[in-house]
Amino acid sequence: MRGESLDQVPNWELGVWGQTVERWRGEGAPAELGWNWFWGEDTLGFDRKEFIGLNSGPIPAFDCSVIADEGDTELLIDHLGRTRRALKSGMVGGTRASMDQYLRFAVTTPDDWQAVKRRYDPHTAGRVQADWQQRLAGWRGRQVPLVFGPNCTTLGFYWFARDQMGTEGLSLAWYDHPAMMHDMMDHWADWLIEVARPVLAETTVEYICMNEDMAMKTGPLLSPSTYRTFIQPRLRRVVEFYKSHGVAYVVVDTDGNPEPLIPLLMDVGVDVVWPLERAADQDPVRLRARFGPSLHLWGGVDKRELAKGRAAIDAHLRELQPLVEQGGFVPHVDHTVPPDVSWDDFRYYLDVKAKLLRTEL
Repeated sequence: MRGESLDQVPNWELGVWGQTVERWRGEGAPAELGWNWFWGEDTLGFDRKEFIGLNSGPIPAFDCSVIADEGDTELLIDHLGRTRRALKSGMVGGTRASMDQYLRFAVTTPDDWQAVKRRYDPHTAGRVQADWQQRLAGWRGRQVPLVFGPNCTTLGFYWFARDQMGTEGLSLAWYDHPAMMHDMMDHWADWLIEVARPVLAETTVEYICMNEDMAMKTGPLLSPSTYRTFIQPRLRRVVEFYKSHGVAYVVVDTDGNPEPLIPLLMDVGVDVVWPLERAADQDPVRLRARFGPSLHLWGGVDKRELAKGRAAIDAHLRELQPLVEQGGFVPHVDHTVPPDVSWDDFRYYLDVKAKLLRTEL
């Protein structure tokens, strides 16, 4: 990560679709696989990490219920107060074959936000895992990276606001309700700081990842000007707090193409961007040439190439070896692995990737 010489590049992967698990089990995948790859997978040689448990949802949560049966679909209210239409069939291992249709959100007006805001108190009991103080001795003597918050719990500013209003509602709210949005961004900055403060007073962590998903295939879902006005000052405050309290790296996760926003992230001290979605033209070789070695990169292995067979896998990974040699780059698939990738091809990918991590391609 520091661009220094090292004896091992981390071997990390995100995970797979439920439908992929189903396929691979039929193709001979080992029964002992745990499938929670953020934490590691010994059978496949994935390096371990440990996460400090965190609940970033509303407390109390909204009452979940199915409000209408529509035959092939159902209408439901989820724990965030959103009304969704969901397919009733095709769910495998918690993964739907298609995304739900989001119909209503908890926040449409400033009054709604004031009511919802009370559910996001960083000091509410149950935010951090109950036994965290008993785990301190082990964390202080750890042999694997320690991360504050499992994936998709230390939510970024865009993600949090989208959860409350949806993409369309949020896109309008920056302009229709700027005072509400400034208040929401201030509140979330306070939340991200205060929920971590007691833990960071007792232990350092290797990184905190702020999940954002603030971009689509062709670019960000908000302009650099909007980002600079509403999010960047609050992100700066959060990053400064984290780094002054023992967080080695601040990481931003966003699918799609966030490139116009990357300079703004780097300006406030963000160290890593991932997963570098190749379908959105996020080529890590090009990004390194544009932004330099101070921006660390994770991901960048095109999931689509894994479905094309061994020759395509060889050629694709060979392109990434110069970045591995430079440092500050951890190659892994650019999202969870879809079911069009066979178990044999994935196993082959792991074999070639092992050579890549040793810079032997």
